[in-house]
Amino acid sequence: MQAELKAKGVDEVLVYCVNDGAVMEGWAKDQKVAGSMITFLADPRSELTKALNLVLDEPPVMAVLGNPRCQRFAIVVENGIIKDLTVAGGDVPDEATFAEAMLKKC
Repeated sequence: MQAELKAKGVDEVLVYCVNDGAVMEGWAKDQKVAGSMITFLADPRSELTKALNLVLDEPPVMAVLGNPRCQRFAIVVENGIIKDLTVAGGDVPDEATFAEAMLKKC
C-alpha cells in the first residue's frame, strides 16, 4: 500500500486518536510502523478533534470509554489545505476511510 500512496504523491500517513502519547506509542510499536511513512499521534485534549468538529460523545460511547473520543475519519491534506474529509457513520461505511478508498481522492 505504501508504494501506491507514494505513487500518488503521499508523503506521510498520520494516525491519531484521542488518547495519550504513551498509548499511541505502544499502538505504533504493536503495528510495527517504525521506518514506514506512518506516524501515530496523540490528541489527549481533543484539540484537533474539536477543531475539525468531530467529537464523538454520544452516551453509549461515553458509557464504555468514559471520555469523548473522535469520530472515524480520513482526510487528504495538500500543502496545508484540506482537499477531502470523509467521516464514517450513518450512510458512510468505515471502509470509505480506508487507505484504498482515500487513494482515489489523492
